[in-house]
Amino acid sequence: MQQLRSATALVDVASDQQNGGLQADLVIDRDSASRLGILPAQIDATLYDAFGQRQVSTIYTQLNQYHVVLEVDPQFQQDPESLDTIYVKSNTGTQVPLSAFSHVERTNAPLSINHEGQFPVVTLSFNLVPGASLGEATKQIDAAEQAIHMPPSIHTSFQGTAAAFRNSLSSEPLLILAAIITVYIVLGVLYESYIHPITILSTLPSAGVGALLALIITGNDLGVVSLIGIILLIGIVKKNAIMMIDFALEAERDEHKTPEEAIYQASLLRFRPIMMTTMAALFGGLPLALGSGTGSELRHPLGITIVGGLLVSQLLTLYTTPVVYLWFDRLSQRFSRFGFRHFEEQPATGD
Repeated sequence: MQQLRSATALVDVASDQQNGGLQADLVIDRDSASRLGILPAQIDATLYDAFGQRQVSTIYTQLNQYHVVLEVDPQFQQDPESLDTIYVKSNTGTQVPLSAFSHVERTNAPLSINHEGQFPVVTLSFNLVPGASLGEATKQIDAAEQAIHMPPSIHTSFQGTAAAFRNSLSSEPLLILAAIITVYIVLGVLYESYIHPITILSTLPSAGVGALLALIITGNDLGVVSLIGIILLIGIVKKNAIMMIDFALEAERDEHKTPEEAIYQASLLRFRPIMMTTMAALFGGLPLALGSGTGSELRHPLGITIVGGLLVSQLLTLYTTPVVYLWFDRLSQRFSRFGFRHFEEQPATGD
C-alpha cells in the first residue's frame, strides 16, 4: 500500500473505460448441475448449438459441395429470456431446463472494448504532478505493479511518451557508442593514424560531465532531448582538439619541431579561434536554455546540455589535450622502438 500511495502521489491516473452499457451474465450453479448429471462441457456445447453456428452436414453435387450450417432463428437472440427455453441433456438422457441450475444477472458493461494485437486492452492515462519527473513516475508504477501481484495472464507496457522515454533509455548507450565509433573512423581516415583520433576523442568525457552536471544543477532529466544535446556536443567539442592537433602535426612534419614545441605553439596560435568558435556555440545555446514561451520546456534541456558541456569542456580541454597528445606520442614511440628492436634481434640468414 505504501508503494501504491507513492505512485498516486506522482501521477494522476484516469482510465479510458466507460461502463455505460448493460450486460447479461449467465451464472451456473455447479453443485446443482452436478447433482443433475450435467457437466460444464455439456452446457457449453448446448449454448453454442443454440446461439452459435455449427456445421452439421455437407451437401455434395456434381460440381461443388455446400456446408450446412445450423443456427437459431435470429429473433431468439435478442432477449436473454430465450435462455429459459433451452434444455440440456444430462448423463442419464433426461432433458433438464437451463433455468433449473442457472440464473441471469444483469450488470454494467463497457460500451467499447479496445484491442491491441487481437487482445483486449485497458489504457490508464496519467499526468505528472508538479515537481515529479517521468523517470520517477515510471519507477513508482513498476513498484506498484509488483506490489499488487498481477496474474501472469495480464501483461503491462507503457505507451506514448512513457514508451518513448523507456526506448530512449535502452538505446542511449548504443547510440552514443555508434556516434563515437563513427567519429573515430572519420578521424582515423583523415589523419591516417590510430592514435590521434583517440587524442581528439579524449575531450568528450569532459563535455559529458559538464552536460550531466548542468542537468543535475537545474533539476532536469536526462531524456531524449538531452541526449540530442550530448550528441551535438560530440561534434562541437572535438573541434578544439582537432584545431590544436592538426596544427601540431603540421609543425612536426614541415618545421621538424619536437612534439613538445609543436603542441605548445599550437596551443598559443589556436587559442583565439578555439575561443571564438566555443563562444559562438555557447551564446547560440543560451536562448534555448533561458528562453520562455510555448514549447520552451522542450528546448530547455537541449540548451542546458549544450551550455554546460561547452563550459566545462572549454576549461578542461585547453589543458588536457596537450597532455594527452604528448602521452600518446611517447606511447607510439615506445611501440615503434619495441618493433625496431624486435626486428634487429631476428637471427641472420645465410646468402
